[in-house]
Amino acid sequence: MEAVQSPVIPLIGTWTRNNPGTVSFGQGIAFYGPPPQAFRRVQQCLADPAINRYGPVEGIPELRQALKHKLYAQNSIDIHDENAIVVTAGSNMAFNTAILAITDPGDEVILPLPYYFNHEMSLTMERCKPIPVSTDENFHLRIKKIENAISDKTKAIVTISPNNPSGAVYTKEELVAVNSLCQQYCIYHISDEAYEDFCYDHHSHYSVATDQNNCKHTISLFSFSKGYGFAGWRIGYMVMPQHLLSAINKIQDTILISPPMVSQHAALGALEAGAEFIELKRQAMSSKRSIVLEMLADIACLKSVPTSEGAFYVMLNIDSSMKDLQLVKRLITEFGVATLPGSAFGIHQDCHIRLSYGALSDDDIETGMRRLKKGLYATLN
Repeated sequence: MEAVQSPVIPLIGTWTRNNPGTVSFGQGIAFYGPPPQAFRRVQQCLADPAINRYGPVEGIPELRQALKHKLYAQNSIDIHDENAIVVTAGSNMAFNTAILAITDPGDEVILPLPYYFNHEMSLTMERCKPIPVSTDENFHLRIKKIENAISDKTKAIVTISPNNPSGAVYTKEELVAVNSLCQQYCIYHISDEAYEDFCYDHHSHYSVATDQNNCKHTISLFSFSKGYGFAGWRIGYMVMPQHLLSAINKIQDTILISPPMVSQHAALGALEAGAEFIELKRQAMSSKRSIVLEMLADIACLKSVPTSEGAFYVMLNIDSSMKDLQLVKRLITEFGVATLPGSAFGIHQDCHIRLSYGALSDDDIETGMRRLKKGLYATLN
């Protein structure tokens, strides 16, 4: 565990709490909670004694059936004899479970930069070697660089689209190219799609498991935490090749036994809310994104024009020789605005910070952005 980086969220949280009134662009959560249908489902299930017992390792049948319909309708993913659905305690756990199922100590997993820090931490915990691969100036994939990173120890390539922390939405062509590499080299494609509901402008989400030919080497991870405001309920799910189901059931039964029963019923209710609930939240998130991008447009110390094609993040490349964590601490303690350092996401060149605008009201975003501007100018000039 000494080799695992310390989680950055609690550190930034401590600094923020020690400076009351700080506007936090830190943790990536949505500004809303679950739809009313989720709470109605919970009320209905409380009278059933089964709610207090362990449930099926793979998740309750009615939720898995509802997810089967969702995957087909929204992702064009068909569940058949060669793949399977398993409900998990969030998509973080789905990632951990997938890595335990497909790797041995010393194996390598390719992570395009910037990576999600919990992915890198998970790999290190499980005694695998994360292999970071640089992306282009807009944080999109460089397929040739990914291929060059493949070795005889490589077990998987991970993609996150829409991306945390950069906000990039990988194109269908990029994702298909990665998946083709995985098929060619007999490795797995772990496709993290937790932010599937948040794409803006002309950008759109694509699930590589749509193509049934990919099902034997594709592991797709999904979450209720973002689109349905379920972060605290800890419900996610994964679609994986059927041949991994036995291993994954062993892992899930050992670590979790079963996903939380109450949360699974809440998730059933959330799915009943349908696309209308998600679309309203996406529109609200799009408005928040517009405020952020508009207020970033005239900051001279940015090395490039930031983009946020999806999710609810933007990664800033600051023209400064200051260490990113030093800048983050100063912005909190002197200017009352919290961000996350790019180094937590594997970016050690230049000074990067990540903004997460998903949890904030429009007024707080404007206040925080004014403080950020003031802090950057005062600190770097």
